[in-house]
Amino acid sequence: MNDTKRWNVIKSKNNEAMIKEAAQLLMDGNTVAFPTETVYGLGADATNEKAVEKIFQAKGRPQDNPLIAHVATKEQLINLVEDIPDYVYRLIDHFSPGPITYVLKSNGTCAENVTAGLQTVGVRIPSHPVALSLLKNCNIPIAAPSANTSGKPSPTTADHVWEDLAGKIAGVVDGGATGVGVESTVIDCTQDIPIILRPGGISKEELEEVVEMVSFDPALSGEDERITPKAPGMKYTHYAPEVPMWLVAGGSEKIQDVYNELVTGGKRVGVLANRNTLEKMNVEYAISLGETPEDVAANLYDGLRKFRKAEVDIILCDTYPEHGIGQAIMNRLRKAASRYIEE
Repeated sequence: MNDTKRWNVIKSKNNEAMIKEAAQLLMDGNTVAFPTETVYGLGADATNEKAVEKIFQAKGRPQDNPLIAHVATKEQLINLVEDIPDYVYRLIDHFSPGPITYVLKSNGTCAENVTAGLQTVGVRIPSHPVALSLLKNCNIPIAAPSANTSGKPSPTTADHVWEDLAGKIAGVVDGGATGVGVESTVIDCTQDIPIILRPGGISKEELEEVVEMVSFDPALSGEDERITPKAPGMKYTHYAPEVPMWLVAGGSEKIQDVYNELVTGGKRVGVLANRNTLEKMNVEYAISLGETPEDVAANLYDGLRKFRKAEVDIILCDTYPEHGIGQAIMNRLRKAASRYIEE
């Protein structure tokens, strides 16, 4: 594939025609990237094994890494699965559309390479208006992992997608920057209580306001390369920037000490942290992730992508409290880091 079409649905008054064109490409078995409220996804018809294979080819994604099917309605979600616990309906009514994925027993509608041969499938209803419009026009489930080269930071703008996948996919729907900035929360709903397989846009605390008990999958605290992934992001290295990133706990003083030592040793060092931390430091090259945890989540992947080998040799990154969206931030940072310096 040589040409990748790009539709700018923000600036155009002809949004409906653009969405229909993109939807038709998906229905014809092609791959199209589109914005969700979390990150940009690379979509293909989830019922068409050959179409889904194009996702793996474009991304360079391992075949045993399952994909998430995106749908427009609760009814479409239910039509892909079976054996649905009662608590799932409460979660759907409260959080969907939104950044949450439900892993349930597949009824076989989705292609086998979507489920990676598992008996379960992850399904979600995104809340981004462009994603919902595209899904409604397709009227089929769309498998869509993040629209990036596998292993790199996920894309939160159409430019990120273009940088990685131009010439490898049929099209990109440019809907501007995404909102949440980290991927959806993935929960295993095949048990008596929901189990978080991947922290994301909805926190454990928020889930527990709707269902009494929620647990974390043990694999989150000590990933094992031998595990069979139940959901995206559970096994392989993800989110890595172009240059090595060190995660440094201990706040601005500790990061400054590590920075000074590296610079004295001749290294070019970049710092990625929130505004409050950076204001207390003296560094040459830094990128602010904003002030609030929500700002950090929204800006994290863009920040990781901005550092280049031509400018820095090492990135030092701040750590964050692991509650609320901080659970997802730290999950992504640990996967992106080549070294973790604790207090």
